[in-house]
Amino acid sequence: MIAAILSTAALYFWFPDFGDEEGSTLFDKNGAGALAMMAGIVLLTFIAILNYNKRQLQFVLNRLSILLNFVLLGVFVYRSLNLPGETLVSEKGIGMLLPVISIVFLVLANKAIKRDEDLVKSVDRLR
Repeated sequence: MIAAILSTAALYFWFPDFGDEEGSTLFDKNGAGALAMMAGIVLLTFIAILNYNKRQLQFVLNRLSILLNFVLLGVFVYRSLNLPGETLVSEKGIGMLLPVISIVFLVLANKAIKRDEDLVKSVDRLR
């Protein structure tokens, strides 16, 4: 879970500003949409960490965070494909891959939550 927060927070600093040939900004990392999605992902994962006693709520919050990461990834891919021509040094950056890393860690966290929930249910059956 911490890795998901770190990768999403790092995304804000590593993701470049996109501009077109005239110099106008197509997508700014300080824009309201991307910043709101990144803040939402960080907030959801932080709340999920704090709710360690409520495994079902953790599972749902992680699923919402995964969906937000997919939306953010879609926005980044769309903006990257609309970025004009390629230069010698790529300006697209690695920031686009960080939501994928976050998704992987959230899926692993959900697997562990599911395994814990199954263990608790099996122990309750023995009582």
